[in-house]
Amino acid sequence: MLNLLYLEAFWIGDQNDIPNTNPMWCEVWLRVENDQYDAVNDSFALCCKELKIQCDNKRINFPERMIKLVFANAVQLGDLIGSTPFISEIRRAQELTSFFDELPNVEQKEWIDDLLARTEFVDSNATVCVLDTGISTGHPLLVNAVDDEMVQSVEPSWGNHDHSGHGTEMAGIALYYDLKAKFLFPYHSEIRHRIESVKILPPKGENDPKLYGSITQNAIYLAEIANPNADRTTCMAITSEKYNTGDGRPTSWSGAIDNITSGAFGESKRLFFISAGNVNLSEIKETNYPNANTLHSVESPGQAWNAITVGAYSDLTQISDPLLKDYTAVADNGQLSPYSSTSLMWSAKWPIKPEILCNGGNIASDGENYTECSDFSILTTHYKPLERLLTTTWGTSSATAQASHLAANIMAEYPGIWPETVRALIVHSARWTDAMKAQFCVQDEKNQGRRNLLRTCGYGIPNLETAIQCMQNNVNLVIEGDLQPYVKGSMKDMHIHKIPWPNEILESLGDAKAVMRVTLSYFIEPGPGEIGWKDKYRYQSCGLRFDVINQNESREDFIKRINAKMREDKDDRGEGTSGSEHWYLGSKNRDVGSIHSDFREQNAVDLCDANYLAVYPVIGWWRERAHLKCYNKRIRYSLIVSITTPETNADLYTPIISKIKVSNQIEIKI
Repeated sequence: MLNLLYLEAFWIGDQNDIPNTNPMWCEVWLRVENDQYDAVNDSFALCCKELKIQCDNKRINFPERMIKLVFANAVQLGDLIGSTPFISEIRRAQELTSFFDELPNVEQKEWIDDLLARTEFVDSNATVCVLDTGISTGHPLLVNAVDDEMVQSVEPSWGNHDHSGHGTEMAGIALYYDLKAKFLFPYHSEIRHRIESVKILPPKGENDPKLYGSITQNAIYLAEIANPNADRTTCMAITSEKYNTGDGRPTSWSGAIDNITSGAFGESKRLFFISAGNVNLSEIKETNYPNANTLHSVESPGQAWNAITVGAYSDLTQISDPLLKDYTAVADNGQLSPYSSTSLMWSAKWPIKPEILCNGGNIASDGENYTECSDFSILTTHYKPLERLLTTTWGTSSATAQASHLAANIMAEYPGIWPETVRALIVHSARWTDAMKAQFCVQDEKNQGRRNLLRTCGYGIPNLETAIQCMQNNVNLVIEGDLQPYVKGSMKDMHIHKIPWPNEILESLGDAKAVMRVTLSYFIEPGPGEIGWKDKYRYQSCGLRFDVINQNESREDFIKRINAKMREDKDDRGEGTSGSEHWYLGSKNRDVGSIHSDFREQNAVDLCDANYLAVYPVIGWWRERAHLKCYNKRIRYSLIVSITTPETNADLYTPIISKIKVSNQIEIKI
């Protein structure tokens, strides 16, 4: 017991990270006097052997300090503290990207061999198609997940190989998500998706920017011809600041992506992830962080309505490089990555971009100079494996690859799931960190802090477990539907969904706080040509919105209010209110683009009455441009509704499942 108390004193970082009964890799920092590194290393290794603690034979030397990695639980760490005099501190092993990056190739191979020995590659139709510089298919970490016919180029003369490394770096993250964690936590691992590659960048020179839309579409067609049955996630971390609109208006490139993802010509819908684009070091030096991020707009084609645009956050804050001893992290743990661009400068009528943040690393600074460094980067696969097996990358590129990994795992979990639903699940699972809210939401109001938070950090960091699982006190309802929004010259259908809340349980929780969250996802078809793209109603084929009945409304008044919204009738809105005070973001923030998400926190008993939800159309060019004869088209949507209660024994899941057996959708025609 005394040794466990000592462990808390020696532990650096969050006490919750101390490995209780399950062992994990930890950094043990050892004191070294008179340059006796070998003697301290040998003594420590012998101590670990006697205590039957797994100790890696590699080490990192600093002046008067040495770092060793051990795989141990709390009891073992306590015993270690009581058995050796050299320990100065212990922390969770999560900062040493440079440890792996700087290893000789032969030692990198040892770590890779260990990982592959405990990794199972499971057959699945789920794939991530990387549109980039090609990939190195012979890399030992990739070879089990790539087939030769799945590696192509839009221009055969370019070859399929990776000519610069970026594509292989993306592939490594898209496949493994976090290689460093895979190395440091030696458990059994499953890979449930495969990697495809279509090379869209030439080995020399640049593509004509006017051709990028066509090149991107052709790349997707090539992948589909080679592997037509795949549940595919397309991942692209190539953007252009030079040809950006700056205010959120679509570009020809983003319009081409909206076109192909929407299946506008009777094709299948497609899931697409795009990087937001990176802020340059020179911009940060000139205007400081995070001002540089708020001024640097999401780059083309990140304006695409149907794609998920991915920004970056950072959880890397410690540097082990002695050459950077005077440098510190620019961003704190959990804040927006200094690399990540935003849509804060955009007009409020354009989509929220980026929608989500994944890990993009950090930047080091001494107050005057700014630089990348290995410890602030993401470990991944090197494109020349005979020379080096591992390397690092950073920014919104690594973040986009991670997001693609999440989507592929959802597709592997639910084969045949709609792309609209995958997109909804990812956004629905996202949460802001406290650091993000403190950074951008100082004034916690809808039209100031909350808008700033949304336009810089999107909906936050997605969580795979939340996206695919339902716990007893956290239940997701997923509804996939389609409706006909218009007839010639007027609105047509809306859907009213009856939400099967377990009222008895919610009533029993009384004034305990509960959270209701709603996410609506659909794909728009971009307006033909680029004329009128300055107007969102001329760009989107159809817009959809959601609304929830309020405590002061009857069902009839709720339907009447939604009918008035569809008709834009300001005089006949029924007797109910919009209930906007309950929603955290509110309709003015969330009702842009083609994915809308919001939440409301109330007393659990008050959510009993929030049991009707409407999905209804708003104006789009299908209705306004009648000569194109698209007014009879139907639009698919995915709707996710969840309720989360405090950590109690209340079982929401079972009664909801029993109610779902009956139809809960009513189609209303006007």
